[in-house]
Amino acid sequence: MAFDTPKNSVAWDIVEGLTTEIGPRLPGSDDEARAREWAVIKLKSLGFRNVHIETYDMPVWVRGEESAEVVSPFKQKLILTALGNSAATPKDGLSATVIGFNSLEDLKAAPDAMVKGKIVFVSHKMTATQDGSGYGAYGPARFIGPNIAAKKGAVGYLLRSLGTNNHRVAHTGVTRFEDGVSPIPSAALTVPDAENLERMLARAKAPLIIHMTLSPKQTGIHQSGNVVAEVPGSDPNAGMVVIGGHLDSWDLGTGAIDDASGLAITTAAAKRIMDGQQPKRTIRVVWWGSEEVGGFGSDAYYKTHKDDKVVAVAESDSGADKVWAFSYKLPETNKPLGDKMVTDFNKAGIIYQANNAHGGADIEHFVESGVAVFDLKQDATHYFDLHHTPDDTLDKINPLMLEQNVDAWEILLKNLSSTTEDIGLIPQKK
Repeated sequence: MAFDTPKNSVAWDIVEGLTTEIGPRLPGSDDEARAREWAVIKLKSLGFRNVHIETYDMPVWVRGEESAEVVSPFKQKLILTALGNSAATPKDGLSATVIGFNSLEDLKAAPDAMVKGKIVFVSHKMTATQDGSGYGAYGPARFIGPNIAAKKGAVGYLLRSLGTNNHRVAHTGVTRFEDGVSPIPSAALTVPDAENLERMLARAKAPLIIHMTLSPKQTGIHQSGNVVAEVPGSDPNAGMVVIGGHLDSWDLGTGAIDDASGLAITTAAAKRIMDGQQPKRTIRVVWWGSEEVGGFGSDAYYKTHKDDKVVAVAESDSGADKVWAFSYKLPETNKPLGDKMVTDFNKAGIIYQANNAHGGADIEHFVESGVAVFDLKQDATHYFDLHHTPDDTLDKINPLMLEQNVDAWEILLKNLSSTTEDIGLIPQKK
């Protein structure tokens, strides 16, 4: 996959610079700290005001060695990667019988005695969708699957990667264990290895034994942070629009589509507004930290800024492919504003999806409090081919699609920042 390098593109300059000069940005790591310093320099050079870092503390997990093989009855090596918050195996590895389940629901229904002392393997086939909804449908197998297996007495957990590719690269991601539940070694197999393991389980006449070695560890409490910048509005009473993406990334790739591209898109669109006539509303651009491991950055940001007059929020965190749809949640009194945006987006070839705006992890607290939210939906058909893998690299980004995203975000920001019309809170269901 090769694309021509664009000239004079703010978005490309950001994503290229961040992935080249910093690379992987594991939450709470020294690399993420270097990325924050890089961000401050970049944002100031672009002309943003009030650029600063807001730090907070968080627990930090790091990856170690990872290997696995089927030792009986069909001896073969497996390619896998540990899930965030996975426990380590013993130093010499872990050998145990594998028990397979076709879905997380099947695991939930299994008697504890069936699982105890075994390595659980959950196979499922995540399908590609334009709206990325497959991730929500199959995600719990990673999000909570290891916790369920641990509570049933499993000694390890494997799942088919949450991905839609057939490359022999595994997709990492965070998993969570409840308080009082001892974490177990947990990893994602590449899709080809998971499919091979399914075939082995179907064919084996004797228990299938896997030996795996994982050596991740929790390193204690470390510092992370959010980077904040602004395009000041002319009317301080008009409130602010908060946009952005997340600065951190997993450690396998260079975090190009997840989420350097989101930072680049939103920042470049805000700069276009800044380079024109001063907006009436302030636009605040946030590069959130530590999104990948539980949203510590969004938690800290909301705690600090929940009393700010935030009138609208939006984020970009679904890669760099084209924006194909737009949706919003506004109070009924602001429907004319929403209708105008629908018209503007339609002119740009972007369709409207009614009542389908949800925001994302970094703005969820504001959305839950009733702040108006806007979604610019990127084509996610191929996003989960690359998501959380070593293949998340700059060469996968099409500069033309990146600029189409910036164009779309400029439409949104022009509409939101050029008026002082009051945008109220959306009543929340109790």
